[in-house]
Amino acid sequence: MVETKQSDMMGGLAKGLRVIEAFTVDTPRLSISEAAAIAGLDRATTRRCLLTLAELGYCAYDGKFFTVTPRVLRLGTGCLATMPLPRIVQPWLDKLSEEIGQSTSVAILDESEIVYVARAAQRKVMSIALMPGSRLPAYCTSMGRVLLAALPEEAARRLLGSAPLIQRTPHTVTDIERLMSELKTVRTQGYATVSEEVELGLRSIAVPLANARGQVVAALNTGFPASSDTVNAVAQNSLEPLLRVRNDLSRILN
Repeated sequence: MVETKQSDMMGGLAKGLRVIEAFTVDTPRLSISEAAAIAGLDRATTRRCLLTLAELGYCAYDGKFFTVTPRVLRLGTGCLATMPLPRIVQPWLDKLSEEIGQSTSVAILDESEIVYVARAAQRKVMSIALMPGSRLPAYCTSMGRVLLAALPEEAARRLLGSAPLIQRTPHTVTDIERLMSELKTVRTQGYATVSEEVELGLRSIAVPLANARGQVVAALNTGFPASSDTVNAVAQNSLEPLLRVRNDLSRILN
């Protein structure tokens, strides 16, 4: 990566992007003060950024709260359209989803979050509508744990400590040492399972997707409803098809 001199950077653009990133699934509607706190900027700067975004059509403003508009998707869909990964994996996802009768997804790691880059939807088991570009925390998702487990331990620990670990459900693991132990298990067994940590009633299993050089570049998962059976017992039904797709893709991913 080429190092950029501070004098060559646009501070205003950097601040505007921080304000845009303040809007998430958990914070879709923000006041100026709320956005400033999340973005780590002063109120006056945040106000100018938000009003500029509203003027350009990227935000809607009701006089008190701001929400992002569909126009902001232009910033992400252009990137996704140029990435080869979604185009490569989508046919495999479609076929796998039909075979197992569950939704399947591929995601990449972006700091402490996973970003969905491809998805094949079947039965809906989450209240959140997931699609390419959707984000979820890495620490409590099966794909996130697979991707964190692929990192050096210190890098994984740093990412786990870089953002609040929110107790999304009574089952969510938020202790860093326990999470590090979970990542060790994932490295050993080669897959991750999560039971009702993102949302009650939802379980999932994920495997890493590596390229021909053995580098983990993404994660593949499927979700299924919680049942009286153990998560590992249910997950085993999906593991073999996931591993088969993983092996097929490892031969063609760069």
